[in-house]
Amino acid sequence: MLQCGEEPRLPPVGDQGLSVPADWIPGMSRFRLYPTTAQQAALLGHCRHVRYVWNLALEQWSMWHRDKGPTPGYVEQARQLTEARAAFGWLRTGSQTVQQQALRDFGQAVKNFYAGTHRRPTWRKAGLHEGFRVVGAQATRIVKLNRKWARVLVPKVGWVRFRLSRAIPDAKSYRITRDRVGRWHLAFAVVPPPIPVPGTGEVVGVDRGVAVSAALSTGELLTCPGLSEREQVRLKCLQRRLARCRRGSNRHRRAKAAIAKLSARAGDRRKDWVEKTSTDLARRFDLIRVEDLRIAQMTRRPKLKPDPGRPGAYRPNRRRAKAGLNRGILANGWGLLVQRLEDKASGRVEKVNPAYTSQTCSVCGHCAPENRESQAVFRCVACGHQAHADVNAAVNIAAGRAVSARRETPIRVSPKREPQLAASV
Repeated sequence: MLQCGEEPRLPPVGDQGLSVPADWIPGMSRFRLYPTTAQQAALLGHCRHVRYVWNLALEQWSMWHRDKGPTPGYVEQARQLTEARAAFGWLRTGSQTVQQQALRDFGQAVKNFYAGTHRRPTWRKAGLHEGFRVVGAQATRIVKLNRKWARVLVPKVGWVRFRLSRAIPDAKSYRITRDRVGRWHLAFAVVPPPIPVPGTGEVVGVDRGVAVSAALSTGELLTCPGLSEREQVRLKCLQRRLARCRRGSNRHRRAKAAIAKLSARAGDRRKDWVEKTSTDLARRFDLIRVEDLRIAQMTRRPKLKPDPGRPGAYRPNRRRAKAGLNRGILANGWGLLVQRLEDKASGRVEKVNPAYTSQTCSVCGHCAPENRESQAVFRCVACGHQAHADVNAAVNIAAGRAVSARRETPIRVSPKREPQLAASV
């Protein structure tokens, strides 16, 4: 049986409901939720219950041993949850459907782990994993109030208003989450349809960088917006203030909240830029070619190397310089841009081997390290061709080739690529 400890007292909740109109069409599915103070406390209570049930299920699953029998599945855990709700009042104040859905989500996470498509399920932490899912008939209780506002009936919370920033999709489930800044969001489980092929036959190459976020083979240079200079100065001041604060104090908590607010602002700008850029590329070009970069390995922390001049010491500057490069890569949204391109231009994204694309002349094909004079200047030593270095690399990527020491390296086609498009190209 699930073993439950003490839990903080939760405020009283409650209210009524209706159904979804049939004229709402599928689309982007994330909305900003605006709960009242009492509703926020009730939503956080649901998050605590879901987090507690998930961690208990994870603990049961982690205790498996080959000498013991199989760990309980969803049916057995749901029965144990019913007994736990009858024994503990703080757990009974929450929604049983929300808590059971947490067990279903955990069971699906375990299946995905054994299938090799996802990582091992991890512990859910307060302040980091704040959210829960609602499935079934309760997920359809949505009412449109006017042109800008609507409301959703959350179990044991009541009617919660959210902003109508787009059309509401016809979904059978939704998830309510809270970020580190304290903002609540409502996300419907709907996958938007991909953007149709424009039919122009144009191919574009995208070279991702740090100084220039994305350089196109058409000559366009795109830069991902980040924090302004004043915001960066404020961020450094807040980080120094946080280092001086005592852990657990009110000043420490306020400094962390201010830093989280700036970080969320930078993340919102980055995501907005990625969405607009990926939509523009999917609408303009039939085929999009990008570099096949292993971003997780590129942003990994380097190992410390011993300093030959000082026995027993290590070189500190290498890790510091690599940390700056990692921040630059992550701040430009390399992985998110390709991910959204594959979602919006399904089957029209190809990944090219990035080897020597920045050192190869896009006119004559001569490959030499001397061709790239600096970060931004490319001048071929064979034919004299001069261009922006990132644009020259993007042209090579658009051609679908990467020059190696012996021969031309073929492109690797994305698994989402459609057969008819491959035949036409």
